[in-house]
Amino acid sequence: MTESRTTDVLIAGQGAAAFAAALYTARYQLHGLIVGDRFGGETAIGGAIENYPGYPEIDGFDLMLKFREQVDKYKVPIIDAAIIGIENEGDRFTATLSDGSTVGAGAVIFAIGRERRKLHLPNEDAWTGKGVSFCSTCDAPLYRAKTAAVVGGGSAAVEGAILLGKYADEAYLIYRGDKFTRPEPVMVELLNKSENVHVMFETEVTELIGDDEAGLTGIKLSKPYNGSDELVLDGVFIEIGADPRIDIPKTLGVDLNPETNEIHVDRHMNTNVPGFFAAGDITDGSGSLKQTITAASQGAVSALAAYQFVSETGRHCLKHEVGYDLGENAAD
Repeated sequence: MTESRTTDVLIAGQGAAAFAAALYTARYQLHGLIVGDRFGGETAIGGAIENYPGYPEIDGFDLMLKFREQVDKYKVPIIDAAIIGIENEGDRFTATLSDGSTVGAGAVIFAIGRERRKLHLPNEDAWTGKGVSFCSTCDAPLYRAKTAAVVGGGSAAVEGAILLGKYADEAYLIYRGDKFTRPEPVMVELLNKSENVHVMFETEVTELIGDDEAGLTGIKLSKPYNGSDELVLDGVFIEIGADPRIDIPKTLGVDLNPETNEIHVDRHMNTNVPGFFAAGDITDGSGSLKQTITAASQGAVSALAAYQFVSETGRHCLKHEVGYDLGENAAD
């Protein structure tokens, strides 16, 4: 296969971490190339966001458009394709893309995020952002004085239900198990003290109710609750976990966090493989807090680390002709 592109830094992904990495890579006057098949990552499908600094409220997709707009000012090329493999050739990396082309790079910033586990019900994808959410930490404040439910029985689900109870008039936690085994006891105690959070054990969601215009209006349960197997809701949070996309890192021998299966990084976003950096939700760099702001900050840090690596090793593949006037403080 003939190599079709060469770059200083290959940035894998099109979410907050990747765009931030591209922005800072350009400001360090390296040639960066973004490759990804999911524009905006989790942020783009998260609906309204109220916790990103500078925007009291903004739609996640619109926020990612602003990220991309800023990157476009630096003329960083973007390829809408998936990376299906990366080889470490010692003095550089070669990535194979889903369009059949390859990319050679002096360094890689891997920021393709996680894959949310789903209930695999009809309309689950179509109504994401329209009543269906996968991040209670992000969206619970949107359900102030409303009714919503969290599905799941792990730590994220319990914490999400507690948080939701602080905003919603009525909140539900729906879990297929007969008791909680994974959350910390102190969190279960806090849950039990939340008077407006109602827990349903040994119950599953079997159907999402609503329509394409209004989105979600309720759910159907596997067994009746208070005499009915349907629950009227303004929103539902599916908190049954998310899996880091680690197939490619594993082939490169990248160390993973044994507890979370995430890419293990140091405070500079270095992995154990020289020249291979990681940022965003795929890493253990910000603990359990997976937010747009933490992803973006990791992207910026990884760009500095990549700049230092490429400069020290001389892995410059291209001279970067900046399309935007950086002025005298390019690296600020």
